[in-house]
Amino acid sequence: MVDLTAIKRDTCPACGGQAEWQPKAQALVCTYCGTESPGELNRDTGEIQEIDLVATLRDMPEDLRGWRAEKKTVRCRHCKAVTVFDSERVAQHCDFCGSPALVDYDEVKSPIRPLSLLPFKIDETRVRESMRQWFAKRWFAPNTLRRMALVDTLRGVYIPYWTFDAQAHADWTATAGEYYYVSRTVRDSNGKTRTVQDRKTRWFPASGSVDHFFDDAPVPASVGIHSKHLKAVEPFPTNDLVPYDTAYLSGFVVEHYQVVLIDAAAQARNAMDAALRNMCIRDIPGDTHRNLNVDASYDGQSFKHILVPVWLMTYTFGQRSFQVVINGYTGATSGDYPKSAWKIIGAVVAGVIALVVIALIAKQLA
Repeated sequence: MVDLTAIKRDTCPACGGQAEWQPKAQALVCTYCGTESPGELNRDTGEIQEIDLVATLRDMPEDLRGWRAEKKTVRCRHCKAVTVFDSERVAQHCDFCGSPALVDYDEVKSPIRPLSLLPFKIDETRVRESMRQWFAKRWFAPNTLRRMALVDTLRGVYIPYWTFDAQAHADWTATAGEYYYVSRTVRDSNGKTRTVQDRKTRWFPASGSVDHFFDDAPVPASVGIHSKHLKAVEPFPTNDLVPYDTAYLSGFVVEHYQVVLIDAAAQARNAMDAALRNMCIRDIPGDTHRNLNVDASYDGQSFKHILVPVWLMTYTFGQRSFQVVINGYTGATSGDYPKSAWKIIGAVVAGVIALVVIALIAKQLA
């Protein structure tokens, strides 16, 4: 029998748990948290060759991890959000979905500590008044909703983001097209002739290059807040970031990142690729194009883990849960709310009546 010897134990760069090579995914997959670490298997030695980002994350020193303060971490069984708060606080409900199903969250390896954060600029009093005005403008909301003390559920939360910098260069080639028109004479069914213009396209090869610096391209690492709301209240001005200090977190809840660095980097690269492609399209001469090929390369890539402030209101109406999110620095607001079926029906009926009246008036004038 041939003796088999384990070459080495591979650990997850995100949580420190044991990772195993999955041939189908061509990646190390953590058996504890599910993180996939891209890499290549050296078939001669059996060792796994990691990409630079994975190696950097795995070798990150412990003094760059942890919160620098005594914190308690819990996970919601319903929405999967992981929150971190002061150890003396007792959490009864999830700050993101309102569920009471909270369990302690234990980690094999301490999380990457944020390098910087954006402090709250909009205070709670101003946010409460803004919320009352926001709900007052929701005409289709049920009247009972406006009488509920929803602002009592308002919480200040620091949300995790990854940001990425990169100097990008892209060479592109395409077939550009210019429109031109050819006149021709046509005869209609009555025997009358008229001249029409047929559009044609003259195709020719084109090429060029684009250079662009991506500065703090954001990728949210939150699962507790709906991505559509975060997108709606962006941007969070990264020029105003301050160095991480536990004093800023006092009295606020912090969401633990659930989108790990490796996955966030892949999202950022996809977004950068799409942005570069659009830049190349804008440079193509003529009126249209086809067969666009873009060859992009990136240098000087770096990342930051940051925290950004939001005011979050989570409430339940009927059997559904709703969120309203306010940017804690700019005041931008986005949210969901229930809609009254009776009000919608009333609006439709009123619209139909208005159309009928307009049609009658038009008929009389005719």
